[in-house]
Amino acid sequence: MTDVSDLDMEEVLQIDIVSDVVCPWCIVGFKQLEKAIEQTGVSAAIKWHPFELNPDMAAEGENLREHIMRKYGSTAEQSQAARERLTELGEGLGFEFAFTDDMRMVNTFKAHQLLHWAGPEGKEHPLKMALFKAYFKDRKDLNDNEILADEAESVGLDRATALRVLESEQFAEVVREEEAFWIQNGIQGVPAVVFERRHLITGAQGVDNYTAILKQLVEAE
Repeated sequence: MTDVSDLDMEEVLQIDIVSDVVCPWCIVGFKQLEKAIEQTGVSAAIKWHPFELNPDMAAEGENLREHIMRKYGSTAEQSQAARERLTELGEGLGFEFAFTDDMRMVNTFKAHQLLHWAGPEGKEHPLKMALFKAYFKDRKDLNDNEILADEAESVGLDRATALRVLESEQFAEVVREEEAFWIQNGIQGVPAVVFERRHLITGAQGVDNYTAILKQLVEAE
């Protein structure tokens, strides 16, 4: 993503994305948006915000297929078709989904706390990408402190500090407050993308639609 420190801030488009790291449509939507940004040449500053698809998920998690079928009332066939569609979409966007029957849906509150800490360190975006990959490609448990610390270290953050952040839960309250803020402002599903702090677009819109949105915003300036 663009390093906004090298740009005139008046020329940078602010894009806030509310998402969860276990939401497949969030990474699909972002990759579509990323391609649109590349195609239009728009300078954009991306800021990620927390949302939990399953805030009440137990620590041990739940089988992903069973979770989807229970939560959305889908059949096994519909679940498989959705996985195949996501896998195909991911391939076209340069992101690998590696779904398996034993994948688990997990609680992501710890992951969001880690991302909050990574923000001032300048590592929020790379950590977000690392967590998407860790879950969807490597099928790692993002509710595990050791795994989360490993992912933090992989993007240049201090592993020991990451563990202290997770174990102390020093950012738990502020993350809860931010989650509540977005819910109170009408965000019920993700991805939710806010352009220039005033234009809300929900769902993965596709490269062409994001391109059109970006062009409209630039032309309106």
